[in-house]
Amino acid sequence: MAKIAHPITEFADIIKLNGIECSENLSPSNRVVKRFIRIAKKVPDKRMQGVIEYPMKEILLVAFFAVLSGAETWTQIAQFGRARESWLGKFLKYRRGTPSHDTFRRVFSLIDPSVLQTLTVDFLMDNMSRIKASLGIRDEVINVDGKQARGTGRRKGKDGARPNLQTLNVFDASNGICLSMECIPDRTNEIPAAQTALALLNVKGAVVTCDTLNTQKETMRVVSTGKGNYMAALKKNHHLFYDEVDAYFTKERMKSIRKGSADFVTSIDKAHSQVERRNFYLARDVKWFADRRAWEKLKAFVCFDKSITDTQSGEVTKERRLFISSVADAGLCAEAIRGHWAVENILYWHLDALFGDDEDMTTDKNAYMNFSQFRRMALTLCKLAQPFMKCSIKSMRWLIGLEYRQELGRILGTLDETFLEEALRAANEKKQKQ
Repeated sequence: MAKIAHPITEFADIIKLNGIECSENLSPSNRVVKRFIRIAKKVPDKRMQGVIEYPMKEILLVAFFAVLSGAETWTQIAQFGRARESWLGKFLKYRRGTPSHDTFRRVFSLIDPSVLQTLTVDFLMDNMSRIKASLGIRDEVINVDGKQARGTGRRKGKDGARPNLQTLNVFDASNGICLSMECIPDRTNEIPAAQTALALLNVKGAVVTCDTLNTQKETMRVVSTGKGNYMAALKKNHHLFYDEVDAYFTKERMKSIRKGSADFVTSIDKAHSQVERRNFYLARDVKWFADRRAWEKLKAFVCFDKSITDTQSGEVTKERRLFISSVADAGLCAEAIRGHWAVENILYWHLDALFGDDEDMTTDKNAYMNFSQFRRMALTLCKLAQPFMKCSIKSMRWLIGLEYRQELGRILGTLDETFLEEALRAANEKKQKQ
């Protein structure tokens, strides 16, 4: 049975199994910071040349460290810069000090979000590739989903009411990296935005998951053309399609699939006085579906039955969902279906609860998008450093605020592939001696 790669989980397991510890005196002046500065230099500066007081790379480096340290507003970024100005001078010159919060907001509003996104994703993927290579991790689930920035709207304004900004996110759940974020006028524009984003990304070998809104023939064609696979949800917005598949999964057919076992996967979780059972039924027979050729590389239908039993009251809640897939492997489909919620549980929840993304009241689209991109980058780096820090991301950022030199050194120093290679070599030598 095929399995989806989960590099972040594998990374954490390798660190734990080999007992790799990070040094207390690691310095953040390492390859990771230098790689970020090289990225910052590539960001085009639209300000009037000759009167620039604060170079782009200096502004972005302050924001990079500040967001890692817990900053959630433009004012907090500026306060971090003023408080850490002498320390920041270790990395760049800062001849005129650090800028005000207005300058940070204005400069972020001038940066093209698509350019900054490409550069930051390249930065994260480069670091992730180096880490995986140094530890021998194999090379995924990619989630497509929309998010609403609830703090960006206004009930009243010069131009009337302004709705909250809507963003489309393409999230690499395996590596924990938001590959693409695009601002869209409203939810209906999510469909073409998703198709454009997926066409530009490398989805080869990945399983792309999406909600019912993005279950579109053209979207599935884009994924298949990129040599990726898809797991797409069906609901009654696809009236006839949904009804036909729903009618296909009769009790008799599900019983037959269950007996065959190869196309049936089940799991049970117990927590918070609840027992949750998940049953996944895969049907490879798609020839009966008259419109099958319109859905590129359609190979299977999947029925997901979930029942939640309250152990105290005995109350049972049931749910049934249907999916179409270009993958004919029940285990892989089950992983992909459960993995789709990573965009909600891993990305959105962390951004809102720990990084204040939902409370960001920035109304300028570019400024919000670029700030949010920095939050996503900081989240990925924190998750990679978590096996060494041995605490929650919230506690990690709190520790940085208390002792920035030591804690930033531990977070960024441990992501240096040279440190990881040397630590793994030392751990192996230690095992051989025992």
